Amino acid sequence: MAAKIKIWGRRDSSNVQKVLWCCGELGIAFERIDIGGKFGGNKKKPYLDRNPNGLVPTIEDGSFVLWESNSIMRYLVDKYGQGKLLPSTPEGRADANRWLDWQLSTFNPAIVPLFWGLIRTPEEKRDKAVMDAALQKTINAWKIVDDQLARASYLAGNEFSLGDIPLGVWAYRWYNLPISRPDFKNVQSWYDRLCRREPYKSHIMIPVT
Repeated sequence: MAAKIKIWGRRDSSNVQKVLWCCGELGIAFERIDIGGKFGGNKKKPYLDRNPNGLVPTIEDGSFVLWESNSIMRYLVDKYGQGKLLPSTPEGRADANRWLDWQLSTFNPAIVPLFWGLIRTPEEKRDKAVMDAALQKTINAWKIVDDQLARASYLAGNEFSLGDIPLGVWAYRWYNLPISRPDFKNVQSWYDRLCRREPYKSHIMIPVT
């Protein structure tokens, strides 16, 4: 068991959830501090001294402070993973890591406007054109994931890896949005496998807000 780290961030943030899930998979003990969202505090000096962006999560591991959720996960795997969550070959590690980057560069810009519109925007204030465009972009992105999962059980091969975590967080939200969804059978099977993992149940399968 690794020494306890501090995680600053509310548990219903998708980026915080990535780190919590990663800790769960690696067996890392942590103390989580509510900040951001309804808790506030993320734009005040004590927190900004740790993370000048004012975003969550931020971790403290002893005297080391780190922000950016995907960078945090890479750090945790590197320091505490002992061979877990990343394949043993350079090719396998690159394959897993690219899904972390793709989630930020391609997937998030598609699904975040859809999520915010459906979950965090009153119906009378929603922009239908924006929502329709976001839904189509999200469907297109999931099609890429579905095609990848036709080749293997997980995104970087037949073993669960770090590459599954960022998109796995969003899979739960996707399947809980009040919309009609295409039948992506490979994504559905992958999602069903994720739902059987205890850290996923604990940290991801919570009310979507």
